[in-house]
Amino acid sequence: MNGVDVPTVQRRAGAVLLTATAVGLVVAALVAPTRLDELSPTAFLRLPVELLVLLGVVLALPERLRHLRALVVGGTGVVLAVVTVFKLLDVAFLQALNRPFDPMIDWRYAGSIVETVRGSAQGWLGVALLLTAAAVLLAALVLVPLAVRRTARAALRHRPATLRLLAGLAPLWLVLSLLGVHTGGVALASRAAASYVYGQVARIPSQLRDQRAFALAAATDPEHSTPAADLLTGLRGKDVLLVFVESYGRVALDDPGLSPGIVRALDSGTRELRRHGYESRSAYLTSPTFGALSWLAHATLQSGLWVDSQQRYDQLVTTRRETLSSLFGRAGWRTVAAVPANDRDWPQGAFYGFDRVYDARTIGYRGPRFGYPTMPDQFTLDAVQQLELAPRHRRPVMAEIDLLSSHAPWSRTPRLIAQEDVGDGSVYAGMPATLPSESDIWPDPQHVRAAYAGSIAYSLRSVVSFLSTYDDEDLVVVMVGDHQPATIVSGEDPGHDVPVTVVAQDPSVMDAISGWRWDPGLRPSPAAPVWRMDALRDELLAAFGPERETGTAHAEVR
Repeated sequence: MNGVDVPTVQRRAGAVLLTATAVGLVVAALVAPTRLDELSPTAFLRLPVELLVLLGVVLALPERLRHLRALVVGGTGVVLAVVTVFKLLDVAFLQALNRPFDPMIDWRYAGSIVETVRGSAQGWLGVALLLTAAAVLLAALVLVPLAVRRTARAALRHRPATLRLLAGLAPLWLVLSLLGVHTGGVALASRAAASYVYGQVARIPSQLRDQRAFALAAATDPEHSTPAADLLTGLRGKDVLLVFVESYGRVALDDPGLSPGIVRALDSGTRELRRHGYESRSAYLTSPTFGALSWLAHATLQSGLWVDSQQRYDQLVTTRRETLSSLFGRAGWRTVAAVPANDRDWPQGAFYGFDRVYDARTIGYRGPRFGYPTMPDQFTLDAVQQLELAPRHRRPVMAEIDLLSSHAPWSRTPRLIAQEDVGDGSVYAGMPATLPSESDIWPDPQHVRAAYAGSIAYSLRSVVSFLSTYDDEDLVVVMVGDHQPATIVSGEDPGHDVPVTVVAQDPSVMDAISGWRWDPGLRPSPAAPVWRMDALRDELLAAFGPERETGTAHAEVR
């Protein structure tokens, strides 16, 4: 064809395209934001100083130092690949937990994240999601160093052109930086990658100091010295249930797009419980976690320490810190936990001092699974009633009950049934197949939000149904959310507050907490008090400290 070597032209065009792609990938890795809402074409229209410095160093090193040059290029590629992976994890963590990835701590969550994804998206979908995430991270680790190497080689092959390009771009970057020129809210002169790396390294000393300070706080618990006879005397004879409602965050009450059905459930529940002689008081607690990692909230409330990371949690469970359950146990209560999410042994459970732990294997459920939730909340509450509260000749019970039906992905939320029909759960056979699945909900964020609201309303109605069915004058319930739902429901930066409610029939219980000035009813108002979650343990101990016994039905305390 007129002397044109088509294969050669194609190879050259392919090489140019590959080099351009490599340069584009390097630039994208350097300037990519760490928040999903900041991802836009303008976010990548930036001039990264790190690339200019790299090319300048590569061109400045003479041929006799080519081994050093290769080391610089290779090291830069590895560092940039790690930074890219961290940025991708930042995006994921900000969406799920409303905070960036912490490389010193968050690797500990890997196993829990895998289990959560596989439980939430069962079958091939969960496997596909995990494989896709792994492939993206692996691709970043492999492709970014290759792109850096190809960019450096292209600069060396075209040294004169690259030098002219640097001679123009370096002054341009300096001018843009000095003038602070922005487009779409983003600075055109970028040094984002360098700042990102500096930020990751700079926080290491403070994290090490935090680790030491938390260890000291966990080891110095004044409640160790409180005599058993002086603990929780205002609740003697009472059964006390600490009920965690999964993902029950303040957004469920404050967001008009979510709240109507939830508010109706709370207000009708307040009226229903009053007909049965119950009174309730509500406020807000600030949770140490957001979107997931419920065990951090459980540990915070139980221990009275701010457990906002896996590092702190792992430290805490190795200490002798008193928990609410261990304190109730010392004071004579039988302490139990209902943890339906667990389908295996729970070594950390020993820290809480429970006399008995019921999980998905041992609680007696004979019904179908509802996606991630292993069983409906109505069953979990009913099982605790039948297994622990129904027997009359016993010690009072203190139980932590972790409800699960409102766990993400908020699909296949059960329908409320008559409490007396719950039985062993076999009544639920066939129900999950009639309910919306993940594939029905998740293509549309509005469907996700609606599904979340429906699941919270179900969980709250389950608690009301339980209390009104098993009318007990010596029952005290502390119902609390563990964390806000993920940002797809909550939006950006909605805070960490969760509702908390105390319910009881005995007026003396409400009198004991009158100084808290919490709002009457199951629904806290926007102006209700807000405490940190770690304050509740000691507030309960103070409110129900040395007084006369108030219980009558289950007064045997040993």
